[in-house]
Amino acid sequence: MTLRAKLLSAVTGATLLGGAAGAQELNVAYFLEWPMPFQYAKETGMYEEALGTKVNWRAFDTGTAMSAAMASGDIHLSVSQGVPPFVVAVSAGQDLQIVDVAVSYSDNDNCVVAEALEIDKDSAKELEGKKAAVPLGTAAHYGFLKQMNHFGVDISTMDVVNMAPPEGAAAIAQGAVDLFCGWGGSLRRAKEHGNVLLTGQEKEDLGILVFDVTSGPADFVVENSDIVAKFLAVTAEANAMWADPANRDEMLPVIAKDSGMDLDSTAATIDTFVFPP
Repeated sequence: MTLRAKLLSAVTGATLLGGAAGAQELNVAYFLEWPMPFQYAKETGMYEEALGTKVNWRAFDTGTAMSAAMASGDIHLSVSQGVPPFVVAVSAGQDLQIVDVAVSYSDNDNCVVAEALEIDKDSAKELEGKKAAVPLGTAAHYGFLKQMNHFGVDISTMDVVNMAPPEGAAAIAQGAVDLFCGWGGSLRRAKEHGNVLLTGQEKEDLGILVFDVTSGPADFVVENSDIVAKFLAVTAEANAMWADPANRDEMLPVIAKDSGMDLDSTAATIDTFVFPP
């Protein structure tokens, strides 16, 4: 089974493309500090050339915000939306469709315990009664629930505060929270002030799969299947380019600049990602 098939099988009711039509402009959501090969295609005009239409890119902090923007019609496609916010939106009645798997990243979505607490996986029960910064309704929230359940931590005793990862990283740095949950650059900054309870491999061994999808409003996907298919083809081309080490010296600086990160941080982050072929 391919990575794409394996991950999509974990999402009940995930649907793909159909239909036809044409969009005048394409509005796409993505994350900063979340480096991916598609950003090379974004910055070098590959999407506009293939689609024959203008592509407008808008950065978001969370997948839940992406869902809201798709509900309002401001966004047509969301790249790397977490599965939990997608499922939450669909369960609430929002008509969204998954069009592809974007990335798998068990090592780049995690929870960090403040170093002053000196809590590790052997003493995780001590998190009861502590304050946690968690972006609710996201993959990080899902991971938080799964990890606390694994360690037998009673979440009802905790003060769980809804914070986007950048805010949560700042809070743990300031000593305002005891536990941070998030991803990307925010996770990297949080690790400067604490430790994770489980590695990515340990999470996978427990069945905690972490991956993102490319999603869109169902009516847009159906009515613009040609545009969506071409968008996904360019994304796959960028992934294939990145998979060839000969292209990395050219692609990495472009991806880093668009992500708002330095070269070393970009390389360290993207090397923890697995992109579908």
